[in-house]
Amino acid sequence: MNKKILAITCGIMIMFVASACKKKEEEVPVIPKSVMPGQHQNVTPEGHQQMMPAGETTVVVPDSVKGQWKGVVLAIEDKEAGKTTEFTVNLHSDFKLPDSNITITVGDFLPDFRMDGRTITSLSNEANNPAVAIVISEDEKQIFPQAGKKWGWLYAKPELRSVHPFEHAKYGISLENGIKEG
Repeated sequence: MNKKILAITCGIMIMFVASACKKKEEEVPVIPKSVMPGQHQNVTPEGHQQMMPAGETTVVVPDSVKGQWKGVVLAIEDKEAGKTTEFTVNLHSDFKLPDSNITITVGDFLPDFRMDGRTITSLSNEANNPAVAIVISEDEKQIFPQAGKKWGWLYAKPELRSVHPFEHAKYGISLENGIKEG
């Protein structure tokens, strides 16, 4: 009887170890065409970010995008009231959230956001992967992005909104879309 129990236990352990060994990390495909010569992409076709090399990030707005977008629509969720309100905010401006001590500084809008090494840019002027650079301050203290970073990014695609999201006890902020010039 003890030999049967020992044999069953060993069999279960062997199956457990074998299944653990067979698990393979999901491969993350990399976009084959790089934006900057000599560098590799850091965003997959699905928009998932990979680890970035150390150093300062540079935002490059291509000529095809410059002057083509004038603002963004931000959805502000008041978690306590259970209410979401949309606000239109001009690029390169500050927006004070009503009835709060929160200020949102809006930077560049990239309609087709991509990362390439330490360079953030847009592959086209089409809204394929919209993102906006922002800084959020509360009581004049920067709370997003984390200290040491110049810009945080909000993404319009629902599946990307969880990538480095703005987290706050009372408010949620997301990018709805960009607003074209003219």
